[in-house]
Amino acid sequence: MSGIFLVTSSFAGDRHFTYLYEAPTSPPGSIDLESTITWARTTGAARLDEVDIRGEVEIGVTDRFQIGLYPLDWNYRHADNAENGFNYDGGAVELIYNLTNPVVDPVGISLYEEIKGGDRLFELESKLIAQKNFGPLIVDYNATLETKWIGNGLGESEAEFQQAFGASYEIAPRISAGVEMLHEFLFPQWRDREKIRNFFIGPNVAIRHGRWFVTVTALAQATKTADEPDLQVRTIFGFGF
Repeated sequence: MSGIFLVTSSFAGDRHFTYLYEAPTSPPGSIDLESTITWARTTGAARLDEVDIRGEVEIGVTDRFQIGLYPLDWNYRHADNAENGFNYDGGAVELIYNLTNPVVDPVGISLYEEIKGGDRLFELESKLIAQKNFGPLIVDYNATLETKWIGNGLGESEAEFQQAFGASYEIAPRISAGVEMLHEFLFPQWRDREKIRNFFIGPNVAIRHGRWFVTVTALAQATKTADEPDLQVRTIFGFGF
């Protein structure tokens, strides 16, 4: 069984999803570079286009533990009748610890924590990752609690609980396709008075060759929340050393 674990871990850098994390961690000593670009459009009284750009250095520390460094988080906004341009959102550190393997165990489990800081921003993101591989089919689930403090003196706070589900099928050795779904519960000031619930769904495709991969997901909003994106497309480019 240890041989199977090593094989599945060696391909941990490949991403089958863009809105979900997978349970396997990178092998010790490996370094991966990833660039994530997310475009989102919100329509309503005024149209808003946003582009988020994240660069990550992913480092395998042990067979079960990896660290991700996000030195550059950028955001570009273009809205009708509003100030537009680029903003630096800060940086983050990501920690992932793998408990069980999605191939040889009944379910693969990993624990995730991200700490992010920026200008008048501090954010914690905790995640439970559950994955099971059925031959060429990967089924993935993430439960995420995100807490954010913003504003002068970090006096404002908000929280979000998110459930994400995805399935990806390997059509060929280099190509996978599937679906991703997000269900969000928003809690401004840690309150649930507004009962904000969002649901997004859409297809994904992943292409890999040698040490590089690219994965794309397009999500459409199935609910009718006015200030949430109607359409968002996320692309992750990755290269391993």
